[in-house]
Amino acid sequence: MAVPRRFLPLAAAGVAGLLMLSACSGGADSDAAPAADGEATTLDMWVFAELHAAYYEQMAEEWNEQNPKRPVDLDVTVYPYDDMHNKLQLAVNAKAGLPDVVDIEVSKFSNFVTADGKTPLMDLSEAAKPYQDDIVQARLDLYSRADGMYGFPMHVGAFVAFYNTALLEAQGIDYTTIETWDDFEAAGAAYNQATGKAFGVASTSVDFVEPLIVAQLGGSFFDEDGAVAVNSPEVVEALELEQRMLDAGAISTIPGGGPDTDEAFGAINRGDYAAIVYPAWYTSRFVDYMPDLAGDVAIAPAPVIEGGDVATIGGGGTGTAVIESSKKKDFAAEWLAFAKLSPEANVAVWEVLGFDPVNMSVWENEAVTHNPDNKFNKYFKTNLFDVLNEVKADIGHFGAFTNPNLPKVDDIFTTVTWTQIFENGMAPQEALDQAQKDLENQIGK
Repeated sequence: MAVPRRFLPLAAAGVAGLLMLSACSGGADSDAAPAADGEATTLDMWVFAELHAAYYEQMAEEWNEQNPKRPVDLDVTVYPYDDMHNKLQLAVNAKAGLPDVVDIEVSKFSNFVTADGKTPLMDLSEAAKPYQDDIVQARLDLYSRADGMYGFPMHVGAFVAFYNTALLEAQGIDYTTIETWDDFEAAGAAYNQATGKAFGVASTSVDFVEPLIVAQLGGSFFDEDGAVAVNSPEVVEALELEQRMLDAGAISTIPGGGPDTDEAFGAINRGDYAAIVYPAWYTSRFVDYMPDLAGDVAIAPAPVIEGGDVATIGGGGTGTAVIESSKKKDFAAEWLAFAKLSPEANVAVWEVLGFDPVNMSVWENEAVTHNPDNKFNKYFKTNLFDVLNEVKADIGHFGAFTNPNLPKVDDIFTTVTWTQIFENGMAPQEALDQAQKDLENQIGK
């Protein structure tokens, strides 16, 4: 069965276009009932990444092979990132024009579900049960509020370190000796002094490494009552650690503001940076955008805080949700659980996307994880799953990721605070005190 896919660049259309498309689209508020036995059920799905669309199409085909009497006809529309989330917000506000299923990026997820579970999204707890014992619980927690589970994860996104071994070996640096952030700083400072080039990355446009270090220190961006606390001792300590590494030459700012940009891909591919600490899904970026480094990059555990609370956390992510008002919600939830949580789905997550699967049963399947023909295994010097199995007992959950005010914190960090610290040299305490004050003015104490 052909699976239609539409690509709609909405930016030029404006808000009026968004509203028109919302009013015309079939989906959650369509009068169509679930299909009769043997007939295909059409699900309207919105995503913001073409790669995700290709993955869902594959999982629709896999479902149809296993469920010929209950096929799915998946109608996937790919929108630009901001446009899709804005369109979804407009449709939620209007209670019209909603899809049946939608990808919601993790930093936007709290815009659509509150801490007490008030949401237009369906509780997917029941649909998850057949697979839940094998799933990394921290990633299910990411999209859970109160007693409900409102999204299924795409990957773990466990933070790991990517080292350009050709560059490091030329300077006598052994990446396998880097275990702590102190080790990372020492290696980076030595590399920078010897070469004049950057070692690691200080990002200004993304908020990724900071949650990792704060979690390792046992902190959060919010206090126990959920109030903003971005100037807490743990956050200040994390940023002082990063500023110290910046001053030592162990990390440097990067073109594009973060590693996941076209400008950064070019710089890393040229050998301008030797170490990237980022979520494991970054494997796909190396393979797709940095072909010259094939065979040179080793994957290793992310640096840790000695005696810290956790070794790593998941970074980034997409919570795929079902709209509560969809007349096909029960079928959609069952298909989505298969497409996101089943072993078959998680093999595809690795083989198609290069992401670290949330279903840990796949981590033990060496026919999959160590397949010599897999393009990701061919590219890297070390095996991602060897690293994941090494740290899996210490994968933590960063509680701030479920706070409804995280998008506001993320926005001020990536537009103001990280630039103040990493580019303008402002002391972390001062910059974070200012961010705390600004956030309290926005959302209250």
